[in-house]
Amino acid sequence: MYTANEKLSSANITDIMQTAYIDYSMSVIISRALPDARDGLKPVQRRILYAMLREGLLHNRSFDKCAGVVGEVLKNYHPHGDSSVYDTLVRLAQSWVMRYPLIDPQGNFGSVDGDPPAAYRYTEARLKDVAEELLKDIEEDTVDFAPNYKESTTEPTVLPSALPNLLMNGSTGIAVGMTTNIPPHNLGEIITAACAIIDRPSISVDELCTYIPGPDFPTGGYINGRAGIRSYLTTGRGIVRTRGKAHTEELKGGGEQIVITEIPYNVNRATLVLRIAELVREKEIDGIRDLRDESDENTRIVIELKRGEQAQIVINQLYQKTALESSFGVILLALDKKRPKQMNIKELLECYIDHRRDVITRRTQFRLAQAKARAHILEGYIIALDNLDDFVKIIRASKDKEEAKQKLMAKYPLSEIQTNAILELRLYQLTGLERGKIEAEYLELMKLIEELQGILDSEAKLLALIKKELLELKDKYASPRRTEIIDAEGELRMEDVIPNEGCVITVSHLGFIKRTPVAAYRAQKRGGKGVIGAETYDEDFAEHLFTASTHDYILFLTSIGQCHAKKVYDVPEGTRTAKGKSVSSFLRLAEGEKIAAMICVKDFAADRYLVMATKSGVIKKSSLADYANCTRDGGLIGINLAEGDTVIGTVLTTGDNELILVSHQGLAVRFRERDADTGEELFRATGRATGGVTGMRFKLASDHLDVIEVVDHSAKFLVASEAGLGVRTRFEDYRLINRGGSGVWAIDLPEDGSIKLAGALSIKDTDEIMLLTAKGQSVRCPVNTIREVNRGGKGVRLVTLAEGDKLLSVARIVETDEEQAAHSTPPIEPPATP
Repeated sequence: MYTANEKLSSANITDIMQTAYIDYSMSVIISRALPDARDGLKPVQRRILYAMLREGLLHNRSFDKCAGVVGEVLKNYHPHGDSSVYDTLVRLAQSWVMRYPLIDPQGNFGSVDGDPPAAYRYTEARLKDVAEELLKDIEEDTVDFAPNYKESTTEPTVLPSALPNLLMNGSTGIAVGMTTNIPPHNLGEIITAACAIIDRPSISVDELCTYIPGPDFPTGGYINGRAGIRSYLTTGRGIVRTRGKAHTEELKGGGEQIVITEIPYNVNRATLVLRIAELVREKEIDGIRDLRDESDENTRIVIELKRGEQAQIVINQLYQKTALESSFGVILLALDKKRPKQMNIKELLECYIDHRRDVITRRTQFRLAQAKARAHILEGYIIALDNLDDFVKIIRASKDKEEAKQKLMAKYPLSEIQTNAILELRLYQLTGLERGKIEAEYLELMKLIEELQGILDSEAKLLALIKKELLELKDKYASPRRTEIIDAEGELRMEDVIPNEGCVITVSHLGFIKRTPVAAYRAQKRGGKGVIGAETYDEDFAEHLFTASTHDYILFLTSIGQCHAKKVYDVPEGTRTAKGKSVSSFLRLAEGEKIAAMICVKDFAADRYLVMATKSGVIKKSSLADYANCTRDGGLIGINLAEGDTVIGTVLTTGDNELILVSHQGLAVRFRERDADTGEELFRATGRATGGVTGMRFKLASDHLDVIEVVDHSAKFLVASEAGLGVRTRFEDYRLINRGGSGVWAIDLPEDGSIKLAGALSIKDTDEIMLLTAKGQSVRCPVNTIREVNRGGKGVRLVTLAEGDKLLSVARIVETDEEQAAHSTPPIEPPATP
């Protein structure tokens, strides 16, 4: 029931929510999450520092309980919970968080290992001398004050900030719809850059970047590359790659150990050690024998290596797989005139210089007013001294102070202020005044007034004073740079320490992958029974086999048309009989997504093309350069597929090749990409995320496409069936037709469909092939032992199969230069490593 006194009005809830959320957002942005560009502080930080100043907790005084500071802040300035205040106070004191800590701690204030601080009733604190520079001259009307939340006192809206705190200590904050992440910098470099702006306001951002090499993190370490630094300095946004510092030490027994002495900013040291231990336990990093954390105040993580291991390989693996290399996303966002604004480095420094111009102007005006007031009183004293006897006579003849004041003012040119000052002096003080002292003080005041007035009248003098004070503070507080910046081009790559050797990559039907050195497979003659190639899980079998060199890229083309790229050495290594590891451990595959093809490339050249083929006979061609970014997590879309269709294979072409398609029933289509006579492009390249065109039509509804290969007329074409039989013949035996035909028979397969195609590939007489069966048997076989037969026949025996087994796949083995050298006549000088 509504009462008669209630006043109700209707409103749209959408409008109410919009207004309320905007108000809330602005409160978070202005009053909580973002720092002010002038003093670099958020409201709670500013209130803590001001409360400590009010309590007298200066750097040269004794410590006091943090509980008292928290209570004072909550009582007068920040009624938002003690944990928010204490957490902020602790952060201002942590030397691994603040490049120049503002609070001097005593007691347990946490650690870089993530240990929490002790409760505020146990810890003590006081201001650091550098924090007092931020508060300096606050009593001289240098900044505006506003009423506190209960209007019982006032608090500063900004600190005078004699130092550029925003850039020297950085700031992090998440507001509504925006975030800031400003790294700490070296104070000396920031002051030098600010002075450069004062000297030459038109200085460009690029020139300013020469004074500021980049961030200077309190934890030291390296910054890897300058591109991210230049980006955030010039635009306000950029990603900085940070690395820890590690060196090697020799052990007495001839072994070696890695010692990590500095870690990246914002990295938890204990978590880093646990991650390294986890990688060793899971054998993702092999070469480590022992791991110890010997850190105290300084970081020292010791990693003992197994005998014969290369330290740089392990260090690079740590950079790659742990937080020893991290990224710091920089966003230079701060409040400028109470509005959030993303700025470059020059704009931020200009905000600070403008603030100091305002502070020093107000301080000068305050001091000028005080000097004038004192000079005015001294002028009264001089008049009194000149007429001392008469002053005493008038004062003694007056009945009270008011009458004396009126008489003195009537007889002498004195103001009320001067007269009151004279009357407040005791008689012995008046008679004891020394004219010389008064006149000396008066002359000093006149010089000071002239100097102060000159600062107010001259912009050049004002800026010179700002510069002078900054340089004095630079001499007092600047310290050497802790973070070393290295060029990205100078980093040691994994390729520099991993041997370039051939390997076999296998992927099982259930998605387990591994790479194995080629040497693990011994060569056999055609028809051999083979060796155990993979110990598979129940009802699993090896489905793909590929050969490559460890320095190459592997492009993984999935069944749904996604393309991923990884370095070959990123593929988990396993023994010949190992089961392998799940593909999903390093590729982000969707549910049901499988690897359809793998291609080895050295780089993403613009004059090469990827041709994808799908189960329904569709083919699609696009430039290899379009896939340069597929090294990122998640990959890129390679082809848009029709519903129910999947990718069965992908090949690399030059744009002038011939292609051959082979169906599951043993039919083949050979066609050209470009007309050899007219140069007309018969098979055009399209964008990456597009569909394809018809490559092959099928005579039987149950047929589908199984193989796509590039025609090499210097090679032969081997087509193999599941029965272990193969047809090796010339490509010319397959007549050249237009794309989209139904094809000719490549191998004779039973009409009942009991035996299907196992694989087909282009091979040369000098090649060796790898044959893999469904039960995991593998045979490495020289091609020159396989007899040539006519196209369309049943073929010759390639591998002797056990009962119930079938040939699953066939792949060519690519030897590296080192292997070729080992099997050939020794050359005059060793061949170059690719």
